[in-house]
Amino acid sequence: MEHYNIVIIGGGPAGLAAAAAAKKAGEDSILILERDQELGGILNQCIHNGFGLHTFKEELTGPEYAGRFITEVKDLGIEYRLNTMVLSISSDRIVTAMNRTDGMFQVKAQAVILAMGCRERPRGALNIPGYRPAGIYTAGTAQRLVNIEGFMPGKEVVILGSGDIGLIMARRMTLEGAKVKVVAELMPYSGGLKRNIVQCLDDFGIPLKLSHTVVDIEGKDTTAVIRSFSPSVSSRRMSSPSLRGLRSLPATRDRWSTSPWRPTSPASLPAETSCTSMTLWTMSPRRRRMRAGMLRPLSGGMGRTMPRFPRWRSFPAMASATRSPRP
Repeated sequence: MEHYNIVIIGGGPAGLAAAAAAKKAGEDSILILERDQELGGILNQCIHNGFGLHTFKEELTGPEYAGRFITEVKDLGIEYRLNTMVLSISSDRIVTAMNRTDGMFQVKAQAVILAMGCRERPRGALNIPGYRPAGIYTAGTAQRLVNIEGFMPGKEVVILGSGDIGLIMARRMTLEGAKVKVVAELMPYSGGLKRNIVQCLDDFGIPLKLSHTVVDIEGKDTTAVIRSFSPSVSSRRMSSPSLRGLRSLPATRDRWSTSPWRPTSPASLPAETSCTSMTLWTMSPRRRRMRAGMLRPLSGGMGRTMPRFPRWRSFPAMASATRSPRP
């Protein structure tokens, strides 16, 4: 069994920066374990600029920013292993990992640094009911498909969530020839930077719908009917012709207003691809268990799903008969 003073799990920007800082502080026994085929983490797919302004005092793209840390780690002679998946960490800091070269191996560490990044909340965690057609991606997945894999997810796009990654992907998909119909945001304000709203939406004429969210998805193939509503009105299902697209409610006030607005007549926008751009979270066993039980299929395969709620919530009249009194 190999022994290292510091084992860093994750070769992204946090892991690389931690390794370089430890090396400069006088620690020589350092090992970085990265499951991808190259160092850099999520920055490798972030080809837009805006990185490095605080650290390097210049504007860099994601790969350029990661390259600075990768070069520094290599110059410092820090050991790292790629294509390595960490399986477990014991209470006495024994890290079990595996890769194709070494097979399954164990490393004894004096200290373990977790720099595994975060994970996007998938549709199941957002608790969006409806069918499960192909063409629904998280914004990070769509970004990887376009920027790294060279695959275009679709030509007509709807984005749920106005975080920076959603705004950036709206521009990226537009530059690749797609038509972004709308960026919908549940809150009455955008979660992204003002410069990203201007550069990614306004400059390309992409509408931003505030106080909107998806409440239903229909369709079993690559296209879907996505229905949204405003919290200002009832969340009941709206009757309309069977149109493939986004069901939205246009605002009567300026879109930058933070006060609730009243909806006018419904509108429909065609879409074949939907991207969710919501809050990122770090994964833990408890959250994995929660995610696994969050959706309940009503039919097998690519069937319709609905949120899992206690039965008495769906039938308020039965609440008194089904709920036992609290102690």
